[in-house]
Amino acid sequence: MKFIIKQNVLLDNLLNTSKAISSRNLIPILTGIKFELKEEGLYLSASDSDISIRTFIKKDDITEIIETGSIVISGKYIVEIIRKLPDTDISIEVIDGFNMIVQTTGSEFNLNGIDPNEFPNLDLEETKNPIVINTVTFKNIVNQTFFCTSISETRPLLTGINFKLNDKNLEVIATDSYRLARKEIELKDKYESEFNIVIPSKNLVELSRMLDDDKENIELHVFNNKVLFKYKNIIFLSRLISGTYPVSSNIIPSEFKVDIECNYNDLYDMIDRASLLTSDKEKNTIKLTLKNKELMISSNSPEIGKVEEKIAINNKGEIVISFSSKYMLDAIKSFNSDKVHILMNNDNSPIIIKSEDENTLIQLVLPIKTY
Repeated sequence: MKFIIKQNVLLDNLLNTSKAISSRNLIPILTGIKFELKEEGLYLSASDSDISIRTFIKKDDITEIIETGSIVISGKYIVEIIRKLPDTDISIEVIDGFNMIVQTTGSEFNLNGIDPNEFPNLDLEETKNPIVINTVTFKNIVNQTFFCTSISETRPLLTGINFKLNDKNLEVIATDSYRLARKEIELKDKYESEFNIVIPSKNLVELSRMLDDDKENIELHVFNNKVLFKYKNIIFLSRLISGTYPVSSNIIPSEFKVDIECNYNDLYDMIDRASLLTSDKEKNTIKLTLKNKELMISSNSPEIGKVEEKIAINNKGEIVISFSSKYMLDAIKSFNSDKVHILMNNDNSPIIIKSEDENTLIQLVLPIKTY
């Protein structure tokens, strides 16, 4: 194998591919990136037990293809080497079986590789009728839900995000049993096949970081135990979490006794400042009090002190309720609106956060008992 390529072209694709390499993997072949040079271009592949990624650099983006071939090389070292080389042409050649020579003017690296035949066969087949979603929409789906997933492996299903397709309607839900995010979108096309799958949250976050804010679409190819995403020159394969995701439709109330409309920045800043004097680092419990058209956010810590934040509002009703400031700030932050609504019934029922500008998104936070 021998070819010449621009440093920035190779680096961009190596960085994307390397996201499938786990630092904890004890199998040597899975710590590497497979280089497979063919007449049509260069394929870069990496995989661990969770995800597989393959990127493709077409021959028009390669300065010169001299000899085709393949090799697996340590992902950690090849990425750092290419990152620190100057933005110029790089010559890459495989000699004496599995030795890779990386050269630029004045620099030469000799790396030990691994037989590419030992690399696992990545099953990257595609379905005939993939789900097509705009890239920006897909990134919003992930960003507005992922923070509600659980970090505890005791309930694996809650570490993932639930995707449900019915006709043209895609419903996406994430919950850790203390809070919940639900996003609904209507797709352009109607799909005959329905699905109800759970995708590991951390995999979706990694994928979203690889996507640009552009007009391109991303394809979802859904199988029984995996989902394949196709975007530009990237193929991203993720395992699915097996099991039935808990039903959440009956958790969200349909009617509310209290509806507080607040300016986004005012509400966020009030809660943020009140959380400074909370002593419980996990719950960060603060109290909301609504009385006589005055909204008060407060916290009280015997060791630290207390704080009260007040603003006048137009909404009627009275309520005193406590909640996690961290969960509430995460929920508010997911909206891109000037105003948000906090909807409640009593100090026992869920708190719902909505926005008129983004009626496809609902955030839910459970109250905390303080007595």
